[in-house]
Amino acid sequence: MAIFNKALVSLRLALGFVGSGLLLTLSACQGQAVAAQNPGSLRSAASQTPTALLSPEPSVAGSTPLLLPSLTATALPSRPTPTFAKSPWVILPDSEVVFSPSAMDFDVQAYLNQTSGFLKGHREYLKSTAWTSAADILQRVALENSINPRLLLTLLEMHCECVSGDLRQGVQVDTLLGNSDFRRQGLFRQLSWAASRLSAAYYGWKAKQISEVVLQDGSVISLASNWNAGSVAVLYFVAFYDSQTARRALNPEEGLLATHRRLFGDFERRAAAIEPLLPQGLRQPPFILPFEVGRMWAFTSGPHVVWETEGALAALDFAPATYDHGCVPTDAWVTAVADGVVVRSEFGAVVLDLDDPAGQPADGFEQSGWAVLYLHIAEKGRVQIGERLRAGERIGQPSCEGGRATGTHVHIARKYNGEWIPAAGEIPFALDGWIAQAGEKPYEGSLVKDGQEVIARPYGSYVTKIARPTFTPPSPSTPLP
Repeated sequence: MAIFNKALVSLRLALGFVGSGLLLTLSACQGQAVAAQNPGSLRSAASQTPTALLSPEPSVAGSTPLLLPSLTATALPSRPTPTFAKSPWVILPDSEVVFSPSAMDFDVQAYLNQTSGFLKGHREYLKSTAWTSAADILQRVALENSINPRLLLTLLEMHCECVSGDLRQGVQVDTLLGNSDFRRQGLFRQLSWAASRLSAAYYGWKAKQISEVVLQDGSVISLASNWNAGSVAVLYFVAFYDSQTARRALNPEEGLLATHRRLFGDFERRAAAIEPLLPQGLRQPPFILPFEVGRMWAFTSGPHVVWETEGALAALDFAPATYDHGCVPTDAWVTAVADGVVVRSEFGAVVLDLDDPAGQPADGFEQSGWAVLYLHIAEKGRVQIGERLRAGERIGQPSCEGGRATGTHVHIARKYNGEWIPAAGEIPFALDGWIAQAGEKPYEGSLVKDGQEVIARPYGSYVTKIARPTFTPPSPSTPLP
C-alpha cells in the first residue's frame, strides 16, 4: 500500500507539472436525459450521416454547430422513394413554443383546477420531489427547457384528451404523449422528450440546418424560407407519429392549432404584443466571468446543449482547479455575471433575472429580457429566490447536483425572452471580454480575447486555465448584426 501511495503521489506531481502546477477535475455535463427513439426525421441543408456517439460530428461540415447532429435527417429504414407533400398550414408563433413573456403569468395549477380532466388530479412519483402533481411536473419541464406550458398542455390534449376530459380509450398512463420507449415512461419523461424534440427543430431551423421534414410514410415536406421556428418545431414534433395522425394534427380545422385556440384563446393576439422575441440590434449586456478574483478555474466544455439531449448549443462549463477529480467538494464559489435578482433556486439550478441594460431593475420573471442559468450549484450556501445580487457576488458552490455530471463544475447559459441564445452564435457569449467560439463537435471550442485562446478540455490542463482579472473594465455589448 505504501508503494502504491508513493506511486500515486508521483503521478499527481507529474501531471501537476504538465498542467503548470495544476491538475484540474474532469468536469463536463452529461445529457440530462436519455435520447428517445426518433421516428420522423429532419433533413439538413447539407446531408451528412450523423452518429450516435457521446460527442457526435457536427450536423453541417464547416458550419457553427448550434445543435446536436443526432437531430438531422436520417433516412428511414427501407424508406420508399420519397414523395413531396404540400406544406401544411402550420402557423404557431415562436412565443407560443418557447416559454416567452406571453406565458410568464400563466398558472398551470390554476388552469387545471378549472378543468374536469384527468390531469387535474394526476400525480406521479419522482425521486427528487416524491409524489408530484401533474401541474408541478408541467411547470418544471416548461421552466427547465424553456418550452411554453400552454403548448405542452395542447400536445397532451391532442394525444390523450386528458386536459379537458377523461383519458382517451387505449392511452396508457405511462405514455400520455404516445412515446412507448421504456426510458420515457411517466408524465415527466414524456414531457421532457417532447420539450427536447421541439427544441431540436426550433433551434435547428434558426441555425439554418434544416430544409425539410420527413413523415413516417416517406412523404417529404419542404420548408419554405419564410417559415418561423415555432411552426417548424410543431411540424417536426407531429412527424413522430404515424402519417395519418400527423396529417390530422396538421389540419387547421381540427388539429393542433384548433386545439390550442380552443384551450387558450387568441394566441395570435398574444404574439403580436411581444414578437419578435429577439429584437433587431439585440446586444448582450456586459458580463464578467462567473467566479471570484484570485482563484484559478478551467474552461472544461465549449458550446453544448442547455438541457435534455437536443437543442441550442447555448451552455459553457467551468470547473475550479483541484488535484482531485470527480464530484468532490470545493471551497470555490460561483458568482453573478451581472446585476439581477434570483428568480429560481432549486434542483441544483439558479436563474438570475438581469437588470435591464438601460438601468431598469429586473422584473422578477425569467421569461422576459435577459436571464442566466447556473446549473450544478450545491444546495448548501446557495442563494434563495428574491435575493438581489451585484455582479461578482456569490451564487453558490459548484457541484454535481442538478443533473448528470462527470465532475464538480458550473454549467452556464443565457436566454432572452425565453429563447436560449447559442454560445457561439450571432450574439456570442462574452465574459470579461472572452468570446466563446465553437469547436468541431459539441463540448469542444475555445474562448478568445486579444490574441489569447483558452481551449475547452474536460481534463484540465494549462490550455484550459482561466482567471478573472483583478480589475474588470467595462466591455461593450455584443451586437446582433
